[in-house]
Amino acid sequence: MGLGIPLVWSDHHRLHEPGGEVWVGVRTPGTEVPERAERIRAAVKAAGAPVVEAEDTPDDIALRFHDPALVAWLRDSWDLWEEAGLGEDPGQNRVVPYLFAHPGLIGELPLIDPAATTARAGRFAFDTMTLIGPGTWQAARGAVDAALTAVGLVTAGAPAAYACCRPPGHHATAGAYGGSCYLNNAAAAAGALRDRVGGPVAVLDIDAHHGNGAQSIFWSDPGVATGSVHVDPGAGWFPHFLGFASERGGGDGGGANLNLPLSPGAGDGPWLEAAESLCGFAREAGARALVVALGVDAAAADPESPLDVTADGYRAAGRLLGELGLPTVVVQEGGYDLATIGELVVATLEGLDT
Repeated sequence: MGLGIPLVWSDHHRLHEPGGEVWVGVRTPGTEVPERAERIRAAVKAAGAPVVEAEDTPDDIALRFHDPALVAWLRDSWDLWEEAGLGEDPGQNRVVPYLFAHPGLIGELPLIDPAATTARAGRFAFDTMTLIGPGTWQAARGAVDAALTAVGLVTAGAPAAYACCRPPGHHATAGAYGGSCYLNNAAAAAGALRDRVGGPVAVLDIDAHHGNGAQSIFWSDPGVATGSVHVDPGAGWFPHFLGFASERGGGDGGGANLNLPLSPGAGDGPWLEAAESLCGFAREAGARALVVALGVDAAAADPESPLDVTADGYRAAGRLLGELGLPTVVVQEGGYDLATIGELVVATLEGLDT
């Protein structure tokens, strides 16, 4: 039997060509490339999954967890960059921040929107790696549409649906973008699922890097339990400043966040133990539906993390998640080894589909 989980797809992802990254001031090729999604689609489709085109969704649903000022910047920044002539002088063909609205700079003064386009990028970006090009907004918006279309399939009766989102989204917060993420696809899915099932939802992030976006967006919200297994930021890994076990949520959301950092080199054993703990956390939260933020960059061959998870490990994690018995939306996050990305996603979905 073929894979029964539908794959939701948006061609808009092809419009986003980041043109590399700026890493410690140096332009590097970058790994978040269009071929990532194409490889995944080919593998998942070959495994038998039906392909569903993403449907347009209204802004008030798709963008409700993001600051309107961030949305406006992401939508307009490329046009503003071109209008300012920055592609010719100094010759920068992508939107790249150079100055950041750091709390140490602003102090207690109100944050203003700077007049210079070159400075405005640093009002909303938290790194120099996440570049904006001519089609970035359309691709990011299409990724959210894919996630929300998957929600529609699940709430219409499908046990699970997979949204092949590109660009990824789990590092995007309500007011900032970074980590190759612009809009938080998993957060949008969680909000829509909660509306439709009328109760708590869990977002479980199994990307190699901390799911800081959902943690931030739902920090004080007891209706969305957020959990993440990831390489320990204390060992020198992105996002460096957060993702520690002591972060448990705040206000009414106290206890509704769980971080499970792993040591570099951790393989299937500790990773699956953490995944099982995340599933237990979702059960304890009384979740009625599930969003899985799926990154396959914890795999041994992936260049972006030091973890050592196998395809069998991903398949086993899929089974653990499926055993929760919840309506499940899987949202694609990281995974950068083009030779293995498709088979790793298929392995996870096969485990979930058993």
